[in-house]
This record gives sequence, C-alpha cells and structure tokens, in this order.
Amino acid sequence: MDISTQHKDAPDPLTRPAPAEPKRAVRGATRPGDRVFLGLSRGSGILLLVIMAAIAVFLTYRAALAISKDDGNFLTTFEWNTNILPPQFGIAVLAFGTVVSSIIAMALAVPVAVGIALFLTHYAPRRLSGPIAYVIDLLAAVPSIVYGLWGALVLVPNLNGLYGWLDQYFGWTGILSWQGGAPRSLLTVGILLAIMILPIITNVSREVFRQVPRMHEEAALALGATRWEVIRMSVLPFGRSGVISASMLGLGRALGETMAVATVLSPTFDIKASLLDPGGGTFAQNIASKFNEATEFGQDALIASGLVLFVITLVVNGAARMIINRRKEYSGANA
Repeated sequence: MDISTQHKDAPDPLTRPAPAEPKRAVRGATRPGDRVFLGLSRGSGILLLVIMAAIAVFLTYRAALAISKDDGNFLTTFEWNTNILPPQFGIAVLAFGTVVSSIIAMALAVPVAVGIALFLTHYAPRRLSGPIAYVIDLLAAVPSIVYGLWGALVLVPNLNGLYGWLDQYFGWTGILSWQGGAPRSLLTVGILLAIMILPIITNVSREVFRQVPRMHEEAALALGATRWEVIRMSVLPFGRSGVISASMLGLGRALGETMAVATVLSPTFDIKASLLDPGGGTFAQNIASKFNEATEFGQDALIASGLVLFVITLVVNGAARMIINRRKEYSGANA
C-alpha cells in the first residue's frame, strides 16, 4: 500500500472528534441509602428551622401580651415590678448587666484561651500537652452550679485584695472605684464567666490550630522564621475563623448563664458607674430568680425579657458569621 495513501486515509488528529465527556453524576441521591440519608439530613435542617421559628413565635406572642400592659417604656425603665397596677418593668438594667459582664468575660478569656491552645499545639511536649488537654476537657464538663458555689465560697471572699488594688491605682477613672462591701459586682460575674467559657474556647481553638497545613509551617521555617513568626504568619491567619467561632460559642454561654451568675451577684435594678460596686443584673439571672413566684402576667414579662436575649444572641451569631465569611479568603484554608 502506498504510504501517501495510507497517510491520506488516516484521520487527521486535528479534526478528530473530541472524546465524549464522562457523564456527571446527577445531583441528588440515586441509591436507596443515599436517598434515605439525604431525606434525614434535609429533614433535620428543616426541623431545626421550624423549632427556631416556633420559639420565636411563642416568645413574641407572650411578650406582646406583657408589653401592651406596661405603663412605662420597656426598653428604658429602671424597675421591675409586675405586681402593681399599672405594672412597670423594663430591661435597661438587665441589658446593661448582660452585655457588660459578657464583654468582661470575653476580654479575659479569649486571649488566655488562644494562648493555651497555642502552647498545647506548638510549644508543650506531648507528655505534657495530653494531661493539660484532659484537664481542660474536664473543666468544660463541670456544671454551672458548681462554678457558682465555688465563686460564692472561694472567689468572692478572695477578691477584696484585687478590688482594693484596682481602686487604689485606677479608682480615679470612676469605672474601677470601690466603696467597700462584698465584691458581688459585674466584674466578679465577668471573672467567673471567663473561667467558665475558657475551656470551650480553648478546646475549639486547639483543634483548629491542629488543622494548619504542615507544609505552611515548614515553608516558614525554611525561610528562617522563628517559632513565633511561624505562628503569626501561618497559624493565626489560618485559624482566625475558627477562633472567632470558638469565641462565639463561649459568648453564647456567657450571655445565657443563669445559676452561676445568680449565686455570686447581688442583683439591683440600677446601673452603677463603677464595675466594682455591688449590683446590676442579667436577663438569665432575673428570669431564674423571679419565674417561680411570678403571676401569669409576671411570667409574660419575664418571657419578654427572654425575647430580647434571644434577639441579642441571634444578632451576635449573625455578626460572627458575617465576619467569618469576610475573612475566609485570608484564613489560608483555601491554599
């Protein structure tokens, strides 16, 4: 056979039709097990939304019944008396105490928790990091009432020295002035809440730091970076979103903590200029202390305050989700 004829009859590779692309799997489940799992997962998500919506509707309905009979402004009234006619109650003191004590707890707990997590994952030897991590896990499982009893019997009696020192050197600010008396104030509550949320933030942050790609750290070390520079350039940027999520979990517990706060706080319905003066209150503490003895209308009023706490929690978590989504491209997770 002529070679030229053979080449002429052969298909031109430039004009050869491209091979057919493999068929992509149709989105969705095809096997019975996949369909069952898909249905359960979807149903769980829908059920969660239904439960949240039902809680919101219930709180809104009962809150509307109480607010419609309130003689004052529900958002600004510095009083809680539902047994008089017309009733007067408001959340100004409760909102202030809840937010301030939670901010104090976060300011104290987050830096310490991140430091512990970094120590356990990048500094401590394995024979030491294991027992420390085990103890932290145990602290996360301690009931809140135990923290409350420890706070009332141990923490409060031993804070006089700290309060006196703060008053001596920072009392001129007015925020940290102390007039004496038992240290059952918002600062004490914030310290106790910081101890309670510390294990949660530490555990989540530790697991996040463990997921940092090893080659990121090795590349930084190969360029001559010190251990702290490796943490600053590789570990912290990668784990930023995880630390924010861990902080929000801790903040959620701080906002809703009840028994521990009720045990160490001397509740009053006024806002003190100093964080060291006894007094103040939080939403959860007020609901726990008054709900059993409240009338039906008083329960509606307490539920109205619970609705405000519900909204605050949703706003905080929504803001955290926005921060995480905006910072995701800088976290190094996509590298």
